[in-house]
Amino acid sequence: MKLRRSILTLATVAPLSVAAPVLASDETRTVSVMSRTWAVTQVADEPVVYRATRDNNNLNPFGPPPRLRTLQAIAAIQQATGCKVIRPSMYQNISGQFFSQVSCG
Repeated sequence: MKLRRSILTLATVAPLSVAAPVLASDETRTVSVMSRTWAVTQVADEPVVYRATRDNNNLNPFGPPPRLRTLQAIAAIQQATGCKVIRPSMYQNISGQFFSQVSCG
C-alpha cells in the first residue's frame, strides 16, 4: 500500500513540477546571399538563437561558383533579423546548419 500511495502522489505532483518549454517563433525567413538561398528560423528565445540553412539547389553542379558558407550564414542571419551575429557563439552541425546568438541594439 505504501508503494501504491507514493506512486499515486508522484503521478499527481510530476505534471505540476514540469515547466512547459519555451517555444521560439516558427516563422522562417528566406533571404538571398551571394546568389544562394538561405532559410533563417529562430530556434530559442532566451538566449535568442537563430538557425541558418542553405538551400542545396537540388544538388545542381552548374550553380554559382563556390563561396565560404560561414560568411554567407552570418550575412543571412543579419539580413533576416536586422541584428548583429555574435561570432563566438556561432557553430555548425553535421548537417551544415549554422546556429548563432544575435545582439539587437
